[in-house]
Amino acid sequence: MTDLRLMGEEDAQTFMIAAGLVFEIIAAFCSSPQTAELNAHARSATLMKWVVLGLLASGLFVYIAAVPMKGGTAAFRGGALAGVILGMAYFYANQSGLKSSAPGTESY
Repeated sequence: MTDLRLMGEEDAQTFMIAAGLVFEIIAAFCSSPQTAELNAHARSATLMKWVVLGLLASGLFVYIAAVPMKGGTAAFRGGALAGVILGMAYFYANQSGLKSSAPGTESY
C-alpha cells in the first residue's frame, strides 16, 4: 500500500474522489434498488419521481464539473454511463417489484 504521506495534493484529491465513488456506487446498488423492488407496490410512483429528479440533478452536477475541465468529455461520458447504469437498475427493480407477488418490507 502507498504511504499516504508521500502523495501530492492532486494525488490526494484523486484518491478521495475514487474512494468516494466506490462508496456511492456500492451504497446505491446495495440499498436503493433492492428496497425499490421489495416495496414497489407501495412506493413506485414516488420512487420513480425521485429517481428521475436524481438523474436530472446528477446531470446538472456533471455539467457544472465538466465544463471548466480540459477533459470534460471524459466527465460527460462517465456521468452518462453511471446515469444509464443506475437508472436502468432502478427501472428494472421497479418493474420486477410490480410484477412480484412477494410481500414488501413496509406496512402502512
